Amino acid sequence: MATETNQLRVRFVTPDHVLVDEMATAVELPSKTGYIEVLYGHAPLLAELGAGDVTLHGAAGGHARYNVSWGFVEVLPERVTILANDALLPEAIDVPRAQEQLARGQALWNAAGDSEEAYCEANRVIDEAHAKLASAAHPN
Repeated sequence: MATETNQLRVRFVTPDHVLVDEMATAVELPSKTGYIEVLYGHAPLLAELGAGDVTLHGAAGGHARYNVSWGFVEVLPERVTILANDALLPEAIDVPRAQEQLARGQALWNAAGDSEEAYCEANRVIDEAHAKLASAAHPN
């Protein structure tokens, strides 16, 4: 069981406001290369976030989850700072709009031709849509 001394200070910020500023026992984050879990005492790390869910464990309100599309995280042994482009609660995700985003991404993929840049953009759009749909399918 976590005590006050082995909890992380988590600060989660978007351009609009501070979503979270509290203590938690663990944080799961979607980095560009896969999910990482941060516990108290974690080695310092700076990583780019990809599309997926940020999950806080053991926070004051219990378990909290937010869907993000992109951002950065700074991890220090006692603190995690998340700077995200956007963040949505799973129940706030507009599923029809995410399905339209997926269709748009697939159309971009089909039209990419020989352009590596176009394929990268199509993959980004598709990944964001998949992450939103998966998050919406499993609300808090």
